[in-house]
Amino acid sequence: MKKTIPLAVLAALTLCGGCAPKDDAASPDPAAIKIGVFEPMTGANAAGGAMEVEGIRLANELFPTVNVDGRTIRVELVVVDNKSDKVEAANAVERLINSDKVQVILGSWGSSLAMAGGEVAKEAGIPCIGLSCTNPLVTAGNDYYFRVCFIDPFQGVVMSNYAYTDLGARTAVIVQEVSNDYSVGLAKFFSDDFKKRTGNAGAILTTVNYNTGDQDFSAQLTSIKGLNPDVIFAPGNYTESALVIKQARELGITVPIIGGDTWETPEFIDVGKEQVEGAVFSTFFASEYAGTAEAAAFLKAYDAKYHKEPAAVTALGYDGYLVALDAIHRAGSTSPAKIRDAIAATSGFVGATGTVTLDVNGDATKSAYIKAVEGGKFVFRTIVNP
Repeated sequence: MKKTIPLAVLAALTLCGGCAPKDDAASPDPAAIKIGVFEPMTGANAAGGAMEVEGIRLANELFPTVNVDGRTIRVELVVVDNKSDKVEAANAVERLINSDKVQVILGSWGSSLAMAGGEVAKEAGIPCIGLSCTNPLVTAGNDYYFRVCFIDPFQGVVMSNYAYTDLGARTAVIVQEVSNDYSVGLAKFFSDDFKKRTGNAGAILTTVNYNTGDQDFSAQLTSIKGLNPDVIFAPGNYTESALVIKQARELGITVPIIGGDTWETPEFIDVGKEQVEGAVFSTFFASEYAGTAEAAAFLKAYDAKYHKEPAAVTALGYDGYLVALDAIHRAGSTSPAKIRDAIAATSGFVGATGTVTLDVNGDATKSAYIKAVEGGKFVFRTIVNP
């Protein structure tokens, strides 16, 4: 696959106000390229959506134009709220395509939402770049959906290995958000790998379910308390997961509780308070391990604007925007079909969260970072390479 241009060169190209159009080209249209964004800005996943949009907007401020076949074109963001709902996610993508006439789409937090919107984009032939939607089904069978994050088979193995190796766990209980494709998928990948590691088909003592929006988990937790597992794996949305941990601790369940990338939101700590101390999860980025010049540039710009530590999904939002710009530049066109082909050919693109090379499924192979809640903050522990 064709190697993408370095980010430093991309910056020079996108900020090149003096780049003249070709002699036979019309004057540049200041709104010639639109990048749509469909994210949950309200509803159960609103905090996650807001963090991804934060990264996208920062990237757009730093790189507001793109060079397309010798023309400097302004990039316009069109952000639509998918309301944390699958039907609304499909409607949001339809609006971006049919009303706003976007050429490429970014999003969405939540694999279920991404899958719902992805079907609409696929039918219309508009390319999408997922940021933190990790379920393999997001890109499976959809040649128009790509992503800049790792996927759940890897994340599940990472957390299974952490439970087995770092915690010494030989038995586990799974608490899953059964109405959430992300949670169910990640739980399965963890379960499959944990059974293999232990050599015990019964290593998962039980799996209990709850639904998005539930607030009382006493029945599920009471049913597992007597099983005395070595570890509890509880992937799910940040609010419900924090409540699960809080109520588990209040019931006297003291075993380690671990989860996935969705936990890295301020709301997780706000809801769980001191009860989520020690909770461990996998995620996409750690400022302590900013291994590229692009990561350093992102952190500097983010600190100057927001004066706080960025979430991993914010860095993914930043990278998703830059991958889109890089593809538009390489395509030399605003045609969605040509942009789609350029995205598919992305290889060796160095962003804030590492190097992005997309495989035949449109998925990125990326490292995972292990973080824990310590002193009311998310603290980096280690990195796990694929």
